[in-house]
Amino acid sequence: MAKTHVRNNIRVLRFQHGEMTQQALAEKVGVTRQTIVAIEKEKYSPSLEAAFKIAAVFGEPLDAVFSYEPGSR
Repeated sequence: MAKTHVRNNIRVLRFQHGEMTQQALAEKVGVTRQTIVAIEKEKYSPSLEAAFKIAAVFGEPLDAVFSYEPGSR
């Protein structure tokens, strides 16, 4: 699976929020732990709804959690 151009700060934010586990984040967002793992490793881009939910869990604006970095093709 190729990495996406969507970058994120989920790992840092999880640890800033009481060392939240991937499972705990997944439950709050309504996705599987495997989905959080793939998003965090930048192997999968979340849906817009999931991205907003993740940002809301951390109380951060979307652009503080995710960024888009287009690469050369």
